[in-house]
Amino acid sequence: MDVVEENLANWGGSLFQSIPLAGLISRNAIAYKWKSLYRVWMLRELTLWREHDVLVQSYALYKQGHGLGARTLLRSGLETLATLTFLNMLMQDVLDGKVDFHTFSEKTAVLLLGSRNNDAMPVAINILTVLGKCDKRYPGIMKLYTGLSESTHPNYEGLMCGYSKTDYDEYETTFSNLWMENLGGRHLDEMMFCIETFYHEYNTVWSELIVKLEEWVEANDADLERTKPNSA
Repeated sequence: MDVVEENLANWGGSLFQSIPLAGLISRNAIAYKWKSLYRVWMLRELTLWREHDVLVQSYALYKQGHGLGARTLLRSGLETLATLTFLNMLMQDVLDGKVDFHTFSEKTAVLLLGSRNNDAMPVAINILTVLGKCDKRYPGIMKLYTGLSESTHPNYEGLMCGYSKTDYDEYETTFSNLWMENLGGRHLDEMMFCIETFYHEYNTVWSELIVKLEEWVEANDADLERTKPNSA
């Protein structure tokens, strides 16, 4: 069992099966009368479920020699990591007074319910916007994402590099599946970057922020009640 497989196996055993609302209320009744704090928990656990799912499948495809599918799913894993990081950055912005709490609440609703094909839902935030924010904390994520995206599109890398070699001396082009040969050597390292970064945001950053945010909401509850919109 290599380090990627070991990490994914450990993650699989730690997935939350439920979030009892009564448990959150008993944790802090004042904080959890606000919908956004429940959404913060939902987003944390949903991103973990998705991250684990897409990376398990990416790893499986890699082990089977399906390089393109493995990279496509890793790209989805980066998007999921960026979503959790973006949430954590929003939480910190509330604590720092950079984002109004009610605006934060609206953003958590968009992160959780945003859609591009359901008019009844809020419009989803563009994932490139989310990744751009994430890149400020982890420089290089956007570059990695762009490289993975190039693989998924039928352009030069997705066509010529993925499936052909040209012998310029013989004026001959041959075709074969070259994904593992060209890019397979870096895949596990890129997966580990995604795993380790997600783990840090999930287990360390979020865990510290949620306690501070609960305390902040409790301390500012009266003002939040006074300024809340009808939908809060």
